[in-house]
Amino acid sequence: MSHFFQFEADFVESLRCIPMQVRMKLDTCGVKLKLTHWNQFTLEEREALVEMLCTTTDEIETYREYLQNRVIEHTGSPASTLPIEPQPAWMDSTTIPASIQEKAQELAVSITVQQWATLSPAQRFALIKLSRPSHENHNFLPALKEFQLI
Repeated sequence: MSHFFQFEADFVESLRCIPMQVRMKLDTCGVKLKLTHWNQFTLEEREALVEMLCTTTDEIETYREYLQNRVIEHTGSPASTLPIEPQPAWMDSTTIPASIQEKAQELAVSITVQQWATLSPAQRFALIKLSRPSHENHNFLPALKEFQLI
């Protein structure tokens, strides 16, 4: 069953934006999917990318192949690839990335290592993505509240 975060509620029903769980899978399988690609997919293809597993080596390869086949089908060429981190930061429950600490300090919030350790990998992934400078980092504060960090 899919898990969407509350801070994504404004777009998950239509899947008009790439949800965090799919973004985590993209980083896991090493594909740089653009929103323009995502928007060319049918709703059924988007839902498949939400539902497909992407944890084991076989699942990751199957996910990557399915995704790249959809991109090629819709655009004529594959999406760019990304290096796959062997030890991604969201899997490390003992070290809070600097980008998160800096973003939290901007909001006068302090996150402890104990709090970080209680988060799921998906929650840590979301905070990492939301702490980067971009158009969507306005969801960082709602995510902190949702994850009961403040």
